[in-house]
Amino acid sequence: MPLTRNFKDTVQARARRDAEFRKALLAEAAECLLADEMETGKSLLRDYINAVEGFGQLGRSIKHDPKSLMRMLGPAGNPRASNLLEIIAHLQEREGVHLRVTAAMAGAD
Repeated sequence: MPLTRNFKDTVQARARRDAEFRKALLAEAAECLLADEMETGKSLLRDYINAVEGFGQLGRSIKHDPKSLMRMLGPAGNPRASNLLEIIAHLQEREGVHLRVTAAMAGAD
């Protein structure tokens, strides 16, 4: 089910003013991508990008066409892993965080 415009605006407004929320949004996007929840992960990345710098600035920063970035993170987009990792690396640097992957054993409490 697509999110309403109001909800997206609320998420982006909070991300603009709350650094901890931005970090959590970025971490959740990465977790979704790693869990093969591509649509959710791409949606969270779009929300983060729109809230903090926009696709124009992101494109200039990582030397990619902003329209291409918007398409690859859009609902029908199919970004290459190298592009996703480049975007996430830039966003981590911008936010001053380092996301880390840890293994969790299935069925372990």
